[in-house]
Amino acid sequence: MKYNQGTLNKIEKILDEAGYVVRYERGTFQSGYCILEAKRVVVLNKFLNAEGRINTLIDLLPKLNLNIDLLTHESQKLYTSLAKKVEEPLADEPAENEEKANELPFVEEEK
Repeated sequence: MKYNQGTLNKIEKILDEAGYVVRYERGTFQSGYCILEAKRVVVLNKFLNAEGRINTLIDLLPKLNLNIDLLTHESQKLYTSLAKKVEEPLADEPAENEEKANELPFVEEEK
C-alpha cells in the first residue's frame, strides 16, 4: 500500500460511508486520535503527516463499530484488506498469552 493522499482519501471515505466524521484538530492526543462514539466523530492530530494519519486510521478501523453493508463494494474490499493487515501481527500474540495463562499464579501458603 502506498502512503499518499489518495490512500488517505480512500480510508476517510470508508469512515464517511459508515457515518463517521473525520476531523483534524490540534490537541494533546496520547495515541494521535480521539473517538467520540456518541457523535460518531473521529478526531486526529492535525500535525500528523499523511503516513501517520493512514497508520492511525488503519489501527483505528477495527475499534469502530462499522456496518460493512453501508460501504460500497470498493470500500468493502479495502476495509477487509486493511482488517487482515491489522490482524496478522496479532496472530502471534495469543500463543504468548496462552503460555502465560497456563502458568499457575504464585499463591502464598498460609502457615
